[in-house]
Amino acid sequence: MPHPGPPDPAPDPAAGPPDPPGFVVVVEPGDRIHFLDWGGSGDPGIVLVHGLAASAWVWAPVARRLIAARRTIAMDVRGHGLSDAPTETGAYDLDILGADVVAVAEGSGALDPDDPDARVVLVGHGFGAIAAVAAAAALGDRCARLVLVDGGLDHLPSATGMDVDEFLRGLDEPPEVMRSMAAWLADRRAWDPGTWDADQERATRAAVVETPAGRLVPATRPHALEATVRAMFEYQPAVSLAAVSASIVVVRRITPGDETAATAGAPLPVGPDADVTVVDVTAPGHNLLRYRPDEVTAAILGR
Repeated sequence: MPHPGPPDPAPDPAAGPPDPPGFVVVVEPGDRIHFLDWGGSGDPGIVLVHGLAASAWVWAPVARRLIAARRTIAMDVRGHGLSDAPTETGAYDLDILGADVVAVAEGSGALDPDDPDARVVLVGHGFGAIAAVAAAAALGDRCARLVLVDGGLDHLPSATGMDVDEFLRGLDEPPEVMRSMAAWLADRRAWDPGTWDADQERATRAAVVETPAGRLVPATRPHALEATVRAMFEYQPAVSLAAVSASIVVVRRITPGDETAATAGAPLPVGPDADVTVVDVTAPGHNLLRYRPDEVTAAILGR
């Protein structure tokens, strides 16, 4: 049974559509995993899993489109957003992250735990795709479709040529961006002013915490970020994807002006009998949820 989550600030009537309510599910040994219940109706339900150092709010542009067709849930991965950030060794292992996704699917009602025929669609962006893969493998036939949005396909040590420490250093924001909320918002707005709106501002604010002095620190707890990145570097895509029985949709980002990369890239790390659909989306950056929400929504719904 989900429990009400921490209260959100009172909504600004001029800020746009109303906010979805937040709830938590409690997982062993008592950690709370927060999710946003966007509502909607229609089966199978959908659970959305955000990427590294983000929160459930990054899914807002897609979730607002999905609810016309499906029940839609967006979760905060442990250590991120409003979810707890356990410190125990192994608390961010891939099987634990996958179990959290399953717990949210069942606890939210997106997947009926008492109906053996119930199914759910799992969608992950970036790092969230890895957690979604682990959950899909655990669910077996109860996962109707697995959608990987610009993630879940790479063995990171090979793809990046980095180790964990190098990768973590690359996540540091420039000091001038973190000097104030105004500087932070201006930086993110400048990425693509045409897609900046109240939802983007909410997601951007959710990624940081403002100190009493006015400077910002990342909202993702440092120990959780490091442990999550270590889990990412241990991910073996060919092995993990082979354990998934659901159909797989790969939403692959293509950099503008480099459309030939879609056919020139490495083969997908899936077996010859896997049911895979590839959707290529041209976008200026990794955040397809912001830049191309219509295309991502269509891919999730199989349209």
